[in-house]
Amino acid sequence: MSAGAPDPADELGVCRTLYRFATAIDQRDWDAYRSVFTDEIDLDYSSYRAGNVGRVRADDWVDRAKALFPGLDASQHCLYNPLVTVTGDTADISIYVQAEHFLTNADGDNWFTLGGYYADRLVRDGSDWRISGKKLVVTWNRGNRSVLTLAADRVRQKLDASSDT
Repeated sequence: MSAGAPDPADELGVCRTLYRFATAIDQRDWDAYRSVFTDEIDLDYSSYRAGNVGRVRADDWVDRAKALFPGLDASQHCLYNPLVTVTGDTADISIYVQAEHFLTNADGDNWFTLGGYYADRLVRDGSDWRISGKKLVVTWNRGNRSVLTLAADRVRQKLDASSDT
């Protein structure tokens, strides 16, 4: 191992946390999704939506995902080419993401894809790593962006219908 290279166990632990993040959101496993975060997260999704920056409670972030992703027919977040730097009990990772979002609809293409990378900060929590900062840098996209709006509308309609009964 060269000087400055992360311990392979730490590097694997950091990567596994990001893989659990992607798998949990795609499988709509909200307990697993919540488990990858610290109680508060510094977020920067401004490259996708202007002004989407700040510190949020992890429970609120999970609630935002619950208000969108169940409205999709499917999603798939593929992560690759991780570069990890570990300093004590903190780690930084840059990892490419290609996020596919699918929803059959009458308003255009059934898919919307985001490409770019996450630049995340993690902290050691016992033997696990937790995400304390998440930055999405979108470098390209293709397809029907309204798929995400339609998915959120679908979730809202289901909630409204269940509260009317």
